[in-house]
Amino acid sequence: MSRFAGLRKPLGVAAVAAVATTGGAIAFSSFSHKTNFDTPAVELKRDAKGVIIPPQFPSLKSRADQLADLRRHSSDSEEYDLLIIGGGATGTGIALDAATRGLKVALVERDDFSSGTSSKSTKLVHGGVRYLEKAFWNLDYPQLQLVMEALRERKTFLEIAPHLSVSLPILLPLQRWWQAPYFWAGTKAYDLLAGSQGLESSYYLSKSKALEAFPLLKKDTLKGALVYYDGQHNDSRMNVSIAMTAAMYGVTMVNHAEVTQLEKDAEGKIRGARIRDVISSVNGDAEGAREFTVRAKGVINATGPFTDAIERMDDPSRKALVAPSSGAHIMLPAHLSPKGMGILDAATSDGRVVFVLPWQGLTVAGTTDNPCAVEREPVAQQDEVDFILKEVSKLLTPGTNLTRSDILATWSGIRPLVKDPNAKNTESLVRSHLVTVSDSGLLTCAGGKWTTYRQMAEDAVDEAINTFKLSPQTMSMPDISGAGDGQFKWTTSTACTTRQIRLAGAHGFSNKLPAQLSESYGFDADVAHHLATNYGDRAWDVAAAEFGSSGSARPANRLAAAYPFIDGEIRYGIRQEAAQTASDIIARRTRLAFLDVNAALGSLPKVIDVMADELKWSDARKKHEWTESVHFLKSMGLSSDKLSITREEVIKGLHNKVTSEEKYAPSSVRAGSALQELSTGTVLAKKETPNQV
Repeated sequence: MSRFAGLRKPLGVAAVAAVATTGGAIAFSSFSHKTNFDTPAVELKRDAKGVIIPPQFPSLKSRADQLADLRRHSSDSEEYDLLIIGGGATGTGIALDAATRGLKVALVERDDFSSGTSSKSTKLVHGGVRYLEKAFWNLDYPQLQLVMEALRERKTFLEIAPHLSVSLPILLPLQRWWQAPYFWAGTKAYDLLAGSQGLESSYYLSKSKALEAFPLLKKDTLKGALVYYDGQHNDSRMNVSIAMTAAMYGVTMVNHAEVTQLEKDAEGKIRGARIRDVISSVNGDAEGAREFTVRAKGVINATGPFTDAIERMDDPSRKALVAPSSGAHIMLPAHLSPKGMGILDAATSDGRVVFVLPWQGLTVAGTTDNPCAVEREPVAQQDEVDFILKEVSKLLTPGTNLTRSDILATWSGIRPLVKDPNAKNTESLVRSHLVTVSDSGLLTCAGGKWTTYRQMAEDAVDEAINTFKLSPQTMSMPDISGAGDGQFKWTTSTACTTRQIRLAGAHGFSNKLPAQLSESYGFDADVAHHLATNYGDRAWDVAAAEFGSSGSARPANRLAAAYPFIDGEIRYGIRQEAAQTASDIIARRTRLAFLDVNAALGSLPKVIDVMADELKWSDARKKHEWTESVHFLKSMGLSSDKLSITREEVIKGLHNKVTSEEKYAPSSVRAGSALQELSTGTVLAKKETPNQV
């Protein structure tokens, strides 16, 4: 029996599932659930002359003050309800959920917020079309439930952080006629499973319309295309925003603070942890680096790929929970994806899928799914990079001549998949999550994926309240909106409310914000758009950090000529987002290292100088930062022959010299040209497509 003939059973299941989730009504007409971002929740104010009055936001406690708070909680008389280990999406999500239920919470992260897997995703907020296909083929209802859960959470992203997440159309090229009904059924099932939480309806494009949308598509076997919708976000900016929102709501939030030991009472129950301040160690402050105890009624392990390391602090004989899997990605010039539309290759040589997506003005392509070791700074392996490059090249017209020299950066994230002893490979594992409690009381939340971080957090806090017998308090929460009139003050509930809690930056965001920033500060259009869509209404504070009291008498200082990142982001990142190292800035407060590793290297002298000015670094600390940052860039694809480059050589521009040993040839000049090519290809609005289903 052919694969096409075998579709009847899974497609029948798809139809049944679709009916079940839409109240029994199937309608294949177009629908749209676009959110209107023309009107912000908090409107800007203007003076009598019509000049914009920038909003005023509450300041975040400094890292030093947060660390002092942490040190004070060293006894039973002064303890937290929860101590969370891990500052990725899961850990910060748990912290926000717990704090907004009236619990007293602290979070510590060994490195930086989002320094691991949470900054190295494919940047999608999605239900998972490939998981949906597996659910139907294998009649796997738990996997179907995972897709439905993720589709619900996808819409929440766009509502609580509209500045950081968007709806993205993704094109599925059809190379054989039988794929049309197969993919059509799949995308329609995907639409219908989302129900009222859907984005926009999928639709069909003829061959000519598909090529109009994406002129570089391989033409000879193309029959047409289907377009469906998923979400996309800036992952590390989202993670930092969750962390800072939690801190504003009372969480003691400390990055670069390492757990060295779990503390147990006389009955063997975990009641806290020993902590070491990594920054004090780096600065040579022996007293500040001395370990201290933090007490808590419950400790939560939310360390992603490092879950088992914390588990074995509790019990060295503990069996592994996590099956780590590497997900490699490459950054390519902008013209390789049409503006505002991604591509899904569902017919790769090994049966996996590869995404080619517009992101931050360039193109991200990935991913792989291979078993791997757990390490702090994983590097995309050459065979993984070659696989992605080969699969992307297969999608394109032969004259495109895509080569390794087109790669601007590479990275690999380690997925913390929950281990299934019966699974033969990590690609077959469901991306579901696990909440478990050990005999000594260590609560671990593992597995899952970015899209479902909020649901994972809700489940973990529910379990923590029950296990540790916590008593959520009714508390008045501050107004973090910048409205200035207290209209967004609110009172906590014992139930989870994070579906309704806007993250910092969301209240004053609208589609008009870039123009308003340019009106007030004279920003170039690309800088204004970047600030609005990465900081939301906090872009006003970034602008103030850039210009200080001088207003906008000068152009903004860019970190790299071809990119919209500016000096003010460094100062804001330190003052309001707890940035402590140069890598924090180039990789997670801005995304320059992910976009163009060579441009990130070129920005390091300026980044380190500004940070030294803000944080009063010694010359020794500046040298340390240079060494550590260049080493970090190796994990972003920096060629080995540049790992010994000096600050003076970079200032002279020698980092732009391409040598015979260089694996990748990122070029700020080429990237700048790519940014100018954003207009290549036309994204078709559905009202313009007569072939729409």
